[in-house]
Amino acid sequence: MEYEPAEYQKLQVRQYAPRELRETAEGKYWRQFKAPIIAKQFGGVTHIDFCQQYPYNLAVTASTRVIIYNGLAPAVVGRTISRFKDIAYSGCFRSDGRLVCAGGQDGVVQVFDANSRSVLRQFKLHKRATRVARFGADKLHVLSGSDDVTVRWWDVSAGSQVLRLDGHRDYVRAAAASPASHDTWLTGSYDHTVKLWDVRAGGSAVLSLEHGAPVEDVAFFPSGSMAVTAGGNYLCVWDLLGGGGGRLLKRLDNFQKTVTCVRLSPLAGPDSAAAPRMLAGSLDGHVKIFELDSFRVTHASKYPAPVMSLGLSPDCRLMAVGMADGNLSVRKHARPKRAGRQRRAPRLTAANYRYFIRGQNSRAAASDYRVVRQRQVRLQAYDRMLRQFRYRESLDAALSTRQPEVVASVLEELAARGGLAGALGGRDAEGLLPLLRHLVKYIAEPRYTRLLAGVAHRLLDTYSGVVGTAPAVDKALGVLRDRLAEELGVQDQLSGLAGALEPLLAASLAGAVF
Repeated sequence: MEYEPAEYQKLQVRQYAPRELRETAEGKYWRQFKAPIIAKQFGGVTHIDFCQQYPYNLAVTASTRVIIYNGLAPAVVGRTISRFKDIAYSGCFRSDGRLVCAGGQDGVVQVFDANSRSVLRQFKLHKRATRVARFGADKLHVLSGSDDVTVRWWDVSAGSQVLRLDGHRDYVRAAAASPASHDTWLTGSYDHTVKLWDVRAGGSAVLSLEHGAPVEDVAFFPSGSMAVTAGGNYLCVWDLLGGGGGRLLKRLDNFQKTVTCVRLSPLAGPDSAAAPRMLAGSLDGHVKIFELDSFRVTHASKYPAPVMSLGLSPDCRLMAVGMADGNLSVRKHARPKRAGRQRRAPRLTAANYRYFIRGQNSRAAASDYRVVRQRQVRLQAYDRMLRQFRYRESLDAALSTRQPEVVASVLEELAARGGLAGALGGRDAEGLLPLLRHLVKYIAEPRYTRLLAGVAHRLLDTYSGVVGTAPAVDKALGVLRDRLAEELGVQDQLSGLAGALEPLLAASLAGAVF
């Protein structure tokens, strides 16, 4: 009777259940902001603003300076604006990036040329510190809010005040322009209120919202019909058009301390789910990202100091976070989104190498005849040894991979073939050490304990007569003994805990039944 030689089947490495939940695409995207660039400032970083024009430079306000960093090389300081008599606040770019406005502790609102750093305008009607200053979308006006509880609307070209907006009863610390209307503004104050203004309607507020805590920051949603306010240890999301005067949609209590800053990015997140995201920072050192459908937290980052400001570049390439200890953290995304027009593929002609390899990756049609090429199976070292029935060398090759799944699969295959005794026996001290190290490292892992415990018993039975002849092996055996004693102690404590919990659970279940 003749037998045809069978083809060797590769060893199927055993797959175990994952020990933790797999990371989502959203989590992977935000974790790809890597390699933070830390720049130490002279004081707490109170405000961060990204320019809306490429290369998306960022203006950082700290102490008595507004520092402009290069958007392509965040570690490089482009220019430093230091023409302040005291602390500077709220340095912001104009939409075209040519001008920068900022407030100050002395109440003066200044407009600078972003390139030459020269002072173009100074507005001096505020009586106390001006904590917020923003350019209007028309590029010709500036809105400022001050600790003198007033909001003022300035004409940059004329250098004068156009309108004074009264209504707040405490410090004004936040302002945002509506993306839907150039004349609509939202301001937040320490009097716990947020007011909606239309600069065409005069000095009275169109709408007033009660946040319930001193307001630190405000922001509009991309549609302009909704807004978010930050203050206390929570965020409030508002519908500005519904309810006949503003309606609270959601209160987000996801922080332990005061929320200091909030930003909305119109197109963040992974490419498969790119959509508006909300970022918020708090004095508890956390920056959390919210999706805007159910307002759940999709990612959170912990920083070593209280977070005072944050910003995300328009192309979602840079994320900057300012902290109270004066550190500025700038993270760059590993795979930034591509903006602008895509490069057109070159025309395929005989002058292009790709012309001669065209069609190699094309799929065959249903009517085409397929010629299947027999590819040689590439075997791992342990597979080659198993194929030749060299069991000891196969186990050594598996141990050299340092992958416990591979070692477990080879041990199970050897046990099924009846070659485990041959693989474990006949070893010298140098051959025993890798196996003993593997046992020490993984024998307490629940997924490998049953298999490796049997291997350890057989190993001790085989080499019990030569214990004491090799100091390195004796030391490894002592470590294995200590590891097992530690694990048995943990199991004993868990058994005692289970025994203490059992009557409590039984009593609670009995109470629930009756």
